[in-house]
Amino acid sequence: MDKIIGMGNALVDVLVTLQGDALLDEMNLPKGSMQLIDEAKFLKIRNKFADVKTHKATGGSAGNTVLALANLGAQPGFIGKIGKDDFGQYFKKNGLKRGIDMNLLVGDLPTGVASTFISPDGERTFGTYLGAAATMKAENLTLDMFKGYAYLYIEGYLVQDHDLILRAMQLTKEAGAQICLDMASYNIVAEELDFFTTLINKYVDIVFANEEEARAYTGKDAWEAINEISAMCSVVVVKLGAQGSCIKKGTECIKLEIPPVKKVVDTTGAGDYYAAGFLYGLTCGYSLEKCSIIGSILASNVIQVVGTTLSKKKWDEIKLNIEALLQS
Repeated sequence: MDKIIGMGNALVDVLVTLQGDALLDEMNLPKGSMQLIDEAKFLKIRNKFADVKTHKATGGSAGNTVLALANLGAQPGFIGKIGKDDFGQYFKKNGLKRGIDMNLLVGDLPTGVASTFISPDGERTFGTYLGAAATMKAENLTLDMFKGYAYLYIEGYLVQDHDLILRAMQLTKEAGAQICLDMASYNIVAEELDFFTTLINKYVDIVFANEEEARAYTGKDAWEAINEISAMCSVVVVKLGAQGSCIKKGTECIKLEIPPVKKVVDTTGAGDYYAAGFLYGLTCGYSLEKCSIIGSILASNVIQVVGTTLSKKKWDEIKLNIEALLQS
């Protein structure tokens, strides 16, 4: 099996389930978005969280994808930066426990925290304090970090540091690996249109986007967007939420519809888990259709729990479902 290394913001998710969306308005966080916040706003949110029940899990977009890959037995790696604190140790130990090769730099700022607000309809909104994660710089990366991997999976949240993401992609190509880019969030795509175009045209082999991100990038609906993006790279995957996904590689185009989920509890990590399933299938040499089905199996499971932590029993069930799929 080909190996994958993820690179992204090393974050710990602190999740709270809301009774309504008033707190989002109070914190000036647009519903469904990912907003970077400073330490003062982070402390304000933390004070709010002191009065309610919260759930803690390792997070970050690429971190979620790598964790799911590890639970499938893929032995991935991860590159990120943590602080010298309990959150940092929690992030590191959780990865090592699952067999992830943790290439973690350590900084003086606190470990990043993604305060995650789950609305009654399952939509999630992030107020992200990057902390130490934001201090990972281009000069911290070395060629050895990328050697031995067939794919780099990199989250679009890193595009705000142009030098860092360019250096990572250049080293990946030097190591002979392919690059998978997740567009991350519609507001980041809108802010970095030209830079996304440079990356996709010059370095990226596989693009993951949801419908909003694809529209923010092209100004078009999913099918027109996928045609436009596919002219710039090898494979494009547009995730359509409850409607499934569409994938294009060259002239091959697939639309996959998925069975409805009985109850959506929290959509946190849905796209990250879909990417994990898709990439797992890809590294095993499966067809694009089977890759997308595996992605949908993972996504549909993670949205039925709070956060991104699935039990061992659930992972065993998922693996059995994948085996059954491959035999069909």
